[in-house]
Amino acid sequence: MSMNAKRHVRLSLAWLTLLIFWAGGRVSAQVTPDRVERVAEVLEELIETYGVSGDEERVRDVVVRQLPEWAEPEIDDVGNLWVRAGQGDPVVVFIAHLDEVGFQITEILADGTAQLRTRGGFYPSLWEATPALIHTGAGPVPAIFMPRDTVADPPARRPPDGFRLSAGTATRAATEALGIRVGDTVSNPKEFVRLGATRATARSFDDRAGSTAQLLAVQALDLDALDHEVIFIWSVQEEAGLVGAGVAADAPGFTPARVHAIDTFVSSAAPIDRQNFAYAPLGSGPVARGVDSSSVTPRAVLDAFLELAEGHALPLQVGATNGGTDGTPFRDWGVPHMPFGWPLRYSHSPVELIDLEDVVVLVDLIKLVAEEW
Repeated sequence: MSMNAKRHVRLSLAWLTLLIFWAGGRVSAQVTPDRVERVAEVLEELIETYGVSGDEERVRDVVVRQLPEWAEPEIDDVGNLWVRAGQGDPVVVFIAHLDEVGFQITEILADGTAQLRTRGGFYPSLWEATPALIHTGAGPVPAIFMPRDTVADPPARRPPDGFRLSAGTATRAATEALGIRVGDTVSNPKEFVRLGATRATARSFDDRAGSTAQLLAVQALDLDALDHEVIFIWSVQEEAGLVGAGVAADAPGFTPARVHAIDTFVSSAAPIDRQNFAYAPLGSGPVARGVDSSSVTPRAVLDAFLELAEGHALPLQVGATNGGTDGTPFRDWGVPHMPFGWPLRYSHSPVELIDLEDVVVLVDLIKLVAEEW
């Protein structure tokens, strides 16, 4: 096939998967106020537990603590959490990641400030001149992300050179006396905030919402309904390069029949975005990724998923977006990969926005796929 022909096929698939489908109206009949509150309760604890990429142990502990009694959690060499249910083929994998974007200290300077590197992809200027939180071995230490020394044009789009923080000290020794060390992770203080009946804002819905939906689906799983093995993985260091997922995909003798990354759908449903790409309205249900920057979902897999959701009157959107997911390393082994998640506004910012009803339906979809597909 020529390069032009290949490009035409890729573009055709991308436009095809921009079509939005939903079954049963705006929300599912299974969405009740009690279920919205349950999602909010679990999500709030996960959101307000810090876990920059490479420092996810605290978040993993929250998930482990809420697993059902039947679960036998396994932690692999890099820190991924595995839970297995059922036996036999086909083996189906769900994977959500535990980490969040943030920073890591690379050097403590003579004037007491600390040099930072990013952990994950985002705009550092969104954090500039805001409160910071250094996650030390002895606990969090407050600080500030320092404003830039020179004015750029335009200042909101050009990242500062040499991004640094200050804990209010004037020497390296004074900074180290606070317990701050090279390698410590850094984020901003965050809080889960409800907006109206079903909306919420916070930082790190990516991927705490996916981790929440996967956890609640495991809690609700009917083990007697399983006629094959289902594996749930909460991975580490997704934002830093799919590190945990790479280790899981490369596990000896492990080749699942299908993998579903439960992750954000970065939506253009925001006032300033052009809505001819990645448009998935909040509150219209979860989203299956037809195409993203690293993979194309096989059409047969996508069609079967749509049929399953429609048969149970669960609202489901389909779209194409940028980015990749933890399913990408499995693709290299020939494993069919179809991510699905929830629509998110303002991804990787301090004010991510979701609709909690979408997460309730996402729980139902994970459970449905595990038990019936």
